[in-house]
Amino acid sequence: MPRRTLPPPPPPAYLRTWPDRNALLADRGMALEALRRQSLGVHRLLLLWLFALGCVIGWALLTVPIEMVEDHDPMAFILGPLCAILGLGALAPSVIGVILGIRSDRKTRELTDGWLALDSHPAADSTLRSPGLSLFWLLSSLFMCALGLWASFAAAAYAEPGRDSYSDVVLGMGAGLILWLTGLIGITKAVGHYRWAIRRLGPAPATNGAHR
Repeated sequence: MPRRTLPPPPPPAYLRTWPDRNALLADRGMALEALRRQSLGVHRLLLLWLFALGCVIGWALLTVPIEMVEDHDPMAFILGPLCAILGLGALAPSVIGVILGIRSDRKTRELTDGWLALDSHPAADSTLRSPGLSLFWLLSSLFMCALGLWASFAAAAYAEPGRDSYSDVVLGMGAGLILWLTGLIGITKAVGHYRWAIRRLGPAPATNGAHR
């Protein structure tokens, strides 16, 4: 998965050369901000959707041989294997990209915990909560899940004998499953970030209105 270079882990105690606490907090803040952008940036969500699109295209190509066999197309023996190879060529890199993205998120979380453990600066660390980005991930992923469930059930429930072939149903249900799994990954990430923020940073401070 293409990704930006992550900040290095904090140096061990015997190699730390910060002249004072302000210098430590400055480097700590820059590292944590870079990790926050890498983890919850909008570009990561768009990249996840791009991989989902690659999976849908790959799945669509894999269903072409089934459709050709159903239609008794004589070119099935030639074009069928070609479409299957192209489908796997689109599907496999997308799946690998998603897996590498999940591993990158784990590495990012470990680095964030390491930099947080260096010191405490609640005013600066509050930005790590990123409630707006977390909510955006959650709502957009819920929509993706709903779209995937609708596509899957619609493909099976509204298939008309004689008009919709078996390959059409397989295509619709497979694409819907891919969308649902994509949304589930996003929801898991948003909820996981919220739970991590509560555990490491504590509850968000309440905003009190002005009292007369």
